Amino acid sequence: MASAALRPLCLCWALGAAAAAPNILLLLMDDMGWGDLGVFGEPSKETPNLDQMAAEGMLFLDFYAASPLCSPSYTPQDIVGGIPDSELLLPELLKKAGYTNKIIGKWHLGHRPQFHPLRHGFDQWFGSPNCHFGPYDSRERPNIPVYRDWEMLGRYYEDFKIDLKTGEANLTQLYLQEALDFISKQQASQQPFFLYWAIDATHAPVYASKQFLGTSQRGLYGDAVREIDDSIGKILKHLQQLGISENTFVFFTSDNGAALISAPKQGGSNGPFLCGKQTTFEGGMREPAIAWWPGHIPAGGVSHQLGSVMDLFSTSLSLAGLQPPSDRQIDGIDLLPVLLQGKIIDRPIFYYRGNELMAVRAGLYKAHYWTWSNSLEEHSKGIDFCPGQSVAGVTTHTQEEHTYLPLLFHLGRDPGEKYPLSFASEEYQRAVEHISGLLQQHRATLVPGQPQLNVCDQAVMEISSCLFISTSRQINSISNSICQEEEELLE
Repeated sequence: MASAALRPLCLCWALGAAAAAPNILLLLMDDMGWGDLGVFGEPSKETPNLDQMAAEGMLFLDFYAASPLCSPSYTPQDIVGGIPDSELLLPELLKKAGYTNKIIGKWHLGHRPQFHPLRHGFDQWFGSPNCHFGPYDSRERPNIPVYRDWEMLGRYYEDFKIDLKTGEANLTQLYLQEALDFISKQQASQQPFFLYWAIDATHAPVYASKQFLGTSQRGLYGDAVREIDDSIGKILKHLQQLGISENTFVFFTSDNGAALISAPKQGGSNGPFLCGKQTTFEGGMREPAIAWWPGHIPAGGVSHQLGSVMDLFSTSLSLAGLQPPSDRQIDGIDLLPVLLQGKIIDRPIFYYRGNELMAVRAGLYKAHYWTWSNSLEEHSKGIDFCPGQSVAGVTTHTQEEHTYLPLLFHLGRDPGEKYPLSFASEEYQRAVEHISGLLQQHRATLVPGQPQLNVCDQAVMEISSCLFISTSRQINSISNSICQEEEELLE
């Protein structure tokens, strides 16, 4: 793989092998779209701090989520699966380099004891196992809990208020203060840290604190974005004031495209791209992305590197001076040559929806092997993943296969995927031949995984608790409500 060839170069990011490993701060937004930031063209220009972050760092224009959903392939409330022990998470590996790891916000990788983030490499947690849907008021469906480490502090809507009528909630301010306090303590301890800030204010039902309500031209969703922007500005300023900004790598992105089914009041913008969350069109998986590391990443950089959120795994390990695990196929690549030297690494992007590979991008060409927006039944009920963007033969409401004649788009000339190239053209034949070869190589290296999120047990819901048990044997119950989506994934 390309990452293997580049690894010796990437490990020389510092002046010497003995240089201290940098802190790593990953800012992962929830349902924020490519078009939600001023630097990406949002006309209200209400994200001055993120725009400044881009001016001081590197902007990625072609960065992708691994899935068009928050947590790949989840739906029912009574799911009992989650992240298996066989998977090595980034914080588990960073511990080998002496990192202290904290997650703030949404975990979303299982809510039973064995899936707790403190069992998978994190040292601290403030947040929730799931989304902030609700309110619920029954034994079978309790409100979703909020945790500090193993201790349940309370529940959304009860102890952590969210006013659905006004959209007022103070959660982003709580998450901000948690981040500032953790950074201060780690700076004082002189230990490197990994902070995963996964907040969900832009996931419907969107919320903002009182001082931001009514301040955006975009309504409540814009209020939430403005508060997030303000919070990130304060985090970056805090790093500078502590004198550790040049020793802290920060990366901002989102988990999937904006949820157009909730727009415009409860959802964001995917800019010029087709459709949104839950689809494998560009609007569903292309994300805003900014890298910031003063003194290392040249200011004002704009990269056309095809990137993926999976690359943050390999890149973070490289920053820590660690090698990726050798006992498994690693999908992500090390982006340090891109970040530090402006290089472009030739690699494809694979678009999955559930278990089905829907499309492949290589360079500026994207080939769709399957197309599907959502079912005609859902669409007839007003559930629309592509509102105002119907493209005949492309945004289909049945699962259409194009294996033998893929639909091909040139994303440079046609970023909105509206004009498929002619099957008879030489350009089509040349591009599809190249992409088909990449697809064959990809499938040859695939190792089938064991499904984790298709196991349901109604008894779990009936007792309304799965137990997180701490080392001190304190027992706390948690909710089994999982963020529900309006579709069934391809099987």
